[in-house]
Amino acid sequence: MVKKEQVEREALATYERFVATRDKVDTGECGWDAMADFFTEDAVYIDPAWGRQEGRETIRQFFQDSMAGLTGHGWSTPERWTMVDGHRLVSHWDQILGEKPEGGQWSVPGLSILYYAEDSLFCYSHDYLNMTFIGETMKAMAWKPPEGFNMPPRKPDWSTDLPAAWVALPDAFK
Repeated sequence: MVKKEQVEREALATYERFVATRDKVDTGECGWDAMADFFTEDAVYIDPAWGRQEGRETIRQFFQDSMAGLTGHGWSTPERWTMVDGHRLVSHWDQILGEKPEGGQWSVPGLSILYYAEDSLFCYSHDYLNMTFIGETMKAMAWKPPEGFNMPPRKPDWSTDLPAAWVALPDAFK
């Protein structure tokens, strides 16, 4: 049986690679599709605007569609802190929406809850953002959608269940 400490080390190391890849996406060194490589074939990703995405290839397409028109316009996602408990990992990050004319950045804090499955892969990610704050910030910025921007679906799936194959992960070390 795998020990909790080993799973935590693997989860944190995988997440550090995930963040490094996200940083490369933010600088244009690679595309958003690379982020899907950190998820199991049956993974679930829940976005605060786009809702539930099921399966690695659906997640890959979601990353491409949801970020179209945003990358390269001053958006980035710097990490603040991360903590891990068994298979669960929680991350606090900022969604930077661009530079303020008077200096500083337009920023909205966010949280992610991820579940580490195995083999350097996550099976679940749920992002949390205060969407009212996002809307107010974008209004204050006088933000206009750039060319290529895609609107989220009108009625996304908000189910938060873990993938069926991984429902026992939260209790793995009890």
